[in-house]
Amino acid sequence: MDSKVKKNIPADGLAGLKEHFKTDAISGFIVFLLALPLSLGIAKASEFPPVMGLLTAIIGGVLVSFIMGSRLTIKGPAAGLIVIVASSVAEFGKGDNVLGWKLALGAMVIAGIIQILFGVFKLGKLADFFPLSAIHGMLAAIGIIIIAKQIPVLLNDDPALGKGKGPLELLANIPNFIMNLDPKASFIGVVSLIIMLGWPRIKNTTIKMIPAPLVVLLFAIPCELFMHFKETEPAYALVKIGNFVDSLGFNACFDGFSETGMFIKYVIMFALVGSLESLLTVKAIDLMDPFKRKSDMNKDLIAVGIGNTFAAFLGGLPMISEVARSSSNVNNGAKTRWANFFHGVFILAFVLLAAPILEMIPNAALAAMLITVGIKLAHPKEFVHTFKIGKEQLAIFLVTIFFTLFEDLLVGIAAGIILKMIIHLINGTPISSFFKAPALVSFEGNNYLVEIDKAAIFTNYLGVKRKLDSIPPGFNITIDLKKTKLVDHSVMENLEHFKNDYESNDKSTVTIVGLENHKPLSEHPLSGRKKI
Repeated sequence: MDSKVKKNIPADGLAGLKEHFKTDAISGFIVFLLALPLSLGIAKASEFPPVMGLLTAIIGGVLVSFIMGSRLTIKGPAAGLIVIVASSVAEFGKGDNVLGWKLALGAMVIAGIIQILFGVFKLGKLADFFPLSAIHGMLAAIGIIIIAKQIPVLLNDDPALGKGKGPLELLANIPNFIMNLDPKASFIGVVSLIIMLGWPRIKNTTIKMIPAPLVVLLFAIPCELFMHFKETEPAYALVKIGNFVDSLGFNACFDGFSETGMFIKYVIMFALVGSLESLLTVKAIDLMDPFKRKSDMNKDLIAVGIGNTFAAFLGGLPMISEVARSSSNVNNGAKTRWANFFHGVFILAFVLLAAPILEMIPNAALAAMLITVGIKLAHPKEFVHTFKIGKEQLAIFLVTIFFTLFEDLLVGIAAGIILKMIIHLINGTPISSFFKAPALVSFEGNNYLVEIDKAAIFTNYLGVKRKLDSIPPGFNITIDLKKTKLVDHSVMENLEHFKNDYESNDKSTVTIVGLENHKPLSEHPLSGRKKI
C-alpha cells in the first residue's frame, strides 16, 4: 500500500466523525435520497407493509453502523431478497398476508441468530465456497422474477390478475397485463422506467450526482397530484404507509415452526442467501475503497445478524450490505461508517416529520425502480460475460437460473453446484480431492512456497485459503499449481483477489506458477485450467 494512503487512513469512531463530518453527512444524505424510495418499493414487492422497509434501513443505519466490520457499506433491505420474502409470506399466510408477514418474521429472527453464529464461528469466508457462476445465476434469476412481478404493478393492473402466478406465468401474461393497463398510472410508470434506464447515460457529472430515484419522485408525485389519483384511481395505485410509531411492536410470530420443513427451508434461505449477498458486497466495496481498508467479514456478519434479529422482531425486512447504495456511498466521497449512520438518521427524520409525502408516491413509480434493479441483475451482458469465462460456466449459470425459476433459490443453487461437481469429475478431478486439497506450505528466509496437489476447485478452496491467510504480511509468496489436474474459475478468481489483497502491503508479492502445462478452458484470463 502506498505510504501516503496508509498515513491518511481516516480515523474510526468519534475521531472519524469529527474529521469527516461534512463528507460523510453529504454522502449519507445522497444515499438517503436513493434508499428512501427503494426501501419502500422493496418492502411492497416483498408483501410487507411498505413502512417496514424504512424501519430496516433505519436499524441498518442507526444501530448497525456502530458494530459493523466494514467502513463504507450501507445496510438496508435488498431487492435480491424480495423473492424469498414474498414467497415466505405467501406460503406461511396461505392467502392472509398479515399472518404470513408475522410468521415469516419468526423465521427471519432465527435466521438472524444463525447469521450471528456464522460470524462467531468465523464463517465469513462462506462466499468463497460457492461457485461464482451459480451465485451469478441465482442473482440473474432473482432479477427475472423481480421484472415479472413488477410489470403488472408498473401498469397498475388489478393485483388479482397476477395473484398466485409464478414468474414464468407472469411473463406469459404480459399481453393480458397490457390489455388491462391503467392509462394514467402506466404513463407515470413507463416514463419513470425511461428515467431510471436513461439516467446513467447522462454525461454531465453534476447532474448525475442527483440519484435517479429522486428524479423519478420529482416527476411522479406532481403528476399524481395533477391527475388527482386519490380521487380517481383505485386504492392500490398509491403507497400506503400508516403511522410509523403505531406500526412498531413485537410483530414476529413463531407459530410457523409447526410446519417444520417449510420453516427450516426459509430460515436456511434467509440466512444463506442474505449472508452470501452481504459478503459479496463487502468484498466488492473493499476493492472500491480508496484507502484499501480490509473489512472484518466475521464482525460484519455478526452486525448484520444483530440488525436482522432486531428488525425481524419489530416487523422489518431482512437487511444486507446493499451493493448499489454502498457503491453510491463510495462514489459520493464517504470516508467512514458514519455515512451509513447519517443515511439511517435522515430516513428516520423523514418518516417522523414528512410521512404524508410518502403516500403521494404512485406504486407504478416504485415498480419502475425495481424493474431497473431486475434488469441490472439479469442483463444480457451477464450472460455474455459468463460465456466468455467458459462454456461450462454458462451451463452452470443457466441451470441455476432454470431451477430457481421453476422451483426456488435453494434448489437453483444446489443444481448449479451439482452440475459443477459433475463437470469437475468429467475433467478428471479425483473424488478424494473434492473437499480437501493437499496444500504444502514451506518457507525459507522471506519466501513462502505453497504447493497445491491434485485439484484446486471451489469445494476445497476454503482449506487452501485458510493456509494462505495464516501467512503473515510482508513476505514473497509463490503459489505452485503444477501438481493439480484442474484449477477451476472460482479458484482462479479467488487467488487473484488474494494476490491483490496481500500485495496491498508494499513489501509483499504473490506469484502464481505451474500452469504452463494446463490448458485454459476459454480465452478469459481467469478461466479454469485443465492439465494437458
